[in-house]
Amino acid sequence: MKRISEAEMGGKQAEASNPRDRGSSIWCFLVLLIGALVVTAAALTILKYLHFSKNNEAHPINKKYADALELALQFFDVQKSGKLVDNRISWRGDSGLQDGSEENLDLSKGMYDAGDAMKFGFPMAFTATVLSWSILEYGGQMNAVKQIGYAYNSLRWITDYLINSHPSENVLYFQVGDPGLDHKCWERPETMTERRPVTQVNTSFPGTEVAAETAAALASASLVFKENDPDYSSSLLTHARQLFTFADTYRASYSISIPQVQGFYNSTGYGDELLWAASWLYHATRDDSYLRYVTELNGQRFANMEITTWFSWDDKLAGTQVLLSRIIFFGAKDMPTVENLDLQMYRKTAELVMCGLLPDSPTATSRRTDGGLIWITEWNPLQHAVASAFLAVLYSDYMLTSQTETLYCSGNPYKPDDLRNFAISQADYVLGENPMKMSYLVGYGSRYPFYVHHRGSSIPVKADTSCQDGFKWLYSDDPNPNIAVGALVGGPSLNDSYSDTRDNVKQSEPSTYNSALLVGLLSGLISTSSVVKSYT
Repeated sequence: MKRISEAEMGGKQAEASNPRDRGSSIWCFLVLLIGALVVTAAALTILKYLHFSKNNEAHPINKKYADALELALQFFDVQKSGKLVDNRISWRGDSGLQDGSEENLDLSKGMYDAGDAMKFGFPMAFTATVLSWSILEYGGQMNAVKQIGYAYNSLRWITDYLINSHPSENVLYFQVGDPGLDHKCWERPETMTERRPVTQVNTSFPGTEVAAETAAALASASLVFKENDPDYSSSLLTHARQLFTFADTYRASYSISIPQVQGFYNSTGYGDELLWAASWLYHATRDDSYLRYVTELNGQRFANMEITTWFSWDDKLAGTQVLLSRIIFFGAKDMPTVENLDLQMYRKTAELVMCGLLPDSPTATSRRTDGGLIWITEWNPLQHAVASAFLAVLYSDYMLTSQTETLYCSGNPYKPDDLRNFAISQADYVLGENPMKMSYLVGYGSRYPFYVHHRGSSIPVKADTSCQDGFKWLYSDDPNPNIAVGALVGGPSLNDSYSDTRDNVKQSEPSTYNSALLVGLLSGLISTSSVVKSYT
């Protein structure tokens, strides 16, 4: 297009004397008008993204956590399957393009679970639920450090996949790939050639926990997308309702229906997922039937009131207790007495969880390393530490926003800042304030794991390897040639030690659900602010 000079845009006399000049001026005006409309539309789009943070006040940004968040969100790009769009990871390419084709489904999107090329729907759905929760609570902070778009993109990459994995009301495809075949290979996802079967739960082989977790993911995501894409949000909610009905009507553990899953993501029960899903559906719909479901109908059966648990991909009770406490903090005034009393029990149990996390509480858990990290299991130990810290910062912010000044632990008073300080201690441990003096977030600081258990990261992009001969890269003494930016590795041993070796799967393998929990934690620590009182 010809650039219009100031002379061409001169006075009215010039316009009148030359029709071509007049046309140029009119064209210029139209260009400027269109530009203004585009800017306005962009501004409105940003405002829509910020609907969840409209009650937040501006506070100083903590650069350490902002920098860590920017890295952590990149790991979702590292894990993407399918035809990549706006790819931020130079060593990743398209992969899994035929996933689901044998059932005439497009399951090409989604994310690889960890260091392999499997798509496990149970932990992937949990990843989406936690990512949605993080955006709903802390989207304002994400936007303040220019990361909200990446969070939305990663969430939608998963929810697109989850929608496609639910082709009919009582059928859910929850796995792509055969872990037995997959683990016999060490290859980049871009070059894999082995068969990738898909596995489903249905009325004959039910899977309550995976169907309910997927319902939770889609219900929570429907809130995230409600204002900026209402049609998509409505579709998510429709699938969520159907999946919850399927999960509840055909109650059975997928670990029993399909025993082969026990070797990887074995479930310890489905009651927690039913409560978790119903809680999210209540928030998404304000349909009182879901509230009755978690209180008078199923609270006593599934909630394990006054018994503390550890939040994880397998156990959602602590997360459910915190999520339902939100109703007590912000909106239980006009609720029926029975439901209010049951919700108070959820809150009481959430408080017991919080008291167990505070290091100087009379009921503080002893399950910590000498360095102060919550430590529950030798496999992927950082999951529980980061999950606990995420719940603590949420509860702290619920207290602040509702002007609840004190949490009592066996009579001892604690403030919201005490919970926040605990969350900070876990985040800082992850980022390098630990006995090893290393960051467990890949790419953060000057010392972090270089031998991450991750196929794509460990194999040079131009390496000509097949399924079997790729194992030479697993056992190579050289650091990974491709940095798995933002990966949160499994973490340290109980004695705070870490062995940076690629075949040390317990400690060196990252996962998407670890990353989702870390994103939530870091977003909550970027600045001190209130949370919204209602997701809707």
